[in-house]
Amino acid sequence: MQFAEQSEPPARPPRVLILGAGPAGLTAAYELARRGVSSRVLELEDRAGGLSRTLEHNGYLFDIGGHRFFTKVSMVERIWREVLGPDLLERPRLSRIYYKGRFFQYPLEVFDGISKLGLLEVLRCGFSYLHALLRPARPETTFETWVSNRFGRRLFEIFFRSYTEKVWGMPCHKIGAEWASQRIRGLSVQALLKSALRPQPGGGARSLTRQFLYPRRGPGMMWTRMAALLEQRGCSMHFNTPVDRIEWDATGIRAVTANGRRFAADQFISSLPIRELIARLDPAPPSWLLQAAGDFHYRDFITVAVILRGHHLFPDNWIYIHDPGVAVGRIQNYGNWSPEMVPQPDTSCLGLEYFCFDGDGLWQTGDSELIARARRELAHLGLAPAEAFLDARVLRIRKAYPVYDESYRRGLEAIRRFLAMVPNLQLVGRNGMHRYNNQDHSMLTGILAARNVLGAGFDLWELHRNSGHLEEGGQVSDEEIAALERTQPLTPAARPA
Repeated sequence: MQFAEQSEPPARPPRVLILGAGPAGLTAAYELARRGVSSRVLELEDRAGGLSRTLEHNGYLFDIGGHRFFTKVSMVERIWREVLGPDLLERPRLSRIYYKGRFFQYPLEVFDGISKLGLLEVLRCGFSYLHALLRPARPETTFETWVSNRFGRRLFEIFFRSYTEKVWGMPCHKIGAEWASQRIRGLSVQALLKSALRPQPGGGARSLTRQFLYPRRGPGMMWTRMAALLEQRGCSMHFNTPVDRIEWDATGIRAVTANGRRFAADQFISSLPIRELIARLDPAPPSWLLQAAGDFHYRDFITVAVILRGHHLFPDNWIYIHDPGVAVGRIQNYGNWSPEMVPQPDTSCLGLEYFCFDGDGLWQTGDSELIARARRELAHLGLAPAEAFLDARVLRIRKAYPVYDESYRRGLEAIRRFLAMVPNLQLVGRNGMHRYNNQDHSMLTGILAARNVLGAGFDLWELHRNSGHLEEGGQVSDEEIAALERTQPLTPAARPA
């Protein structure tokens, strides 16, 4: 396995310490190694990958969620291919909405919806839509009113309310309308009818890609292999090494103590959650930064990986569960991501995903009860009978989704003010920058952070301003940056009180 073309190392290579072995941190180390600079990487978990790691249970492999390898940035895709080679598979994509025992196409399609809802429900939806046209709700300040005004109250209840409230843990009438206008931009009843009557080649501007790349043995294969390559090039990987203390003074970060060991360096790149980074600063930072730690909040996540008798239970990679009668929000079918995720051909491995907050009732439910719930809900949904159950494993993930609430912007302003005081510290990745992003965006922040270590001046918070300045050896065009931003997921903010 070869790295990309290498540049001459600097005359005096800096000592670089990277906190976190997820996609952002490892890609930063990879970019530094490509340019002849080694680094140290500290990781809390026992393996690389962060939220993109793959876990194993009795030979069955499963993700924390599902991680498509899809990007508009050629430089990022090049790294995937360099590391994985023929182990990077091209996979068909299918995801649908599950509602009242039926699968609906996603994005929604008119004739598909009509045939599966039934004539009576379609008439109800039609009258509800006409009512919304004639008497729209005012003021239009919430997700609920925005969607209801464009689709009718009944379609809102069927296709929007349940899943949205499961994922984000707040009622739709408390979510601001801005997220709806971004998330569902260009989608309306008129647009659906027009698409049905006059379909565009390729499905139109908002069609979803029908294929993606995926490692043969899950996304963790990418990151464990990259970690091994980095060690071959002189990078030190330290797993099971939680950060305890971050020493700093007026000149910048001086060292990090992790698992009882002190690591000094010249440059630091961190993907730690900002709240944890602030808590570990020693001496304590100014009071305005300590207060800002409370401005960052997170949505947490439980996966119950269930092993079942039976093959090809449904053809989707994953399905969205719009049934308010169950708590599960999304179900992954790992064998449809890659056949090698499931070692026995007459079995399936499904990942039932529950969105929650650390400390709430669902989070505190014991593993045995969560597994029993998963079995009941699969049977309730008609996806697998209880007697098909063979085995299961529960995984709890803290800080899976940064929350965009009324305080997070204030917190970001504070941490960026602090970063101006410590010029040898850069933040990267999803939790490092408190940005709900995909792994391609995290990887790009890692690449640019590495180049900053070597003398560049990229603003990681404003990627679109950097695109004209990326030198040979990995360029990103304005079009790629714009496409990258468009493909990142959006997250709702609470409606202002």
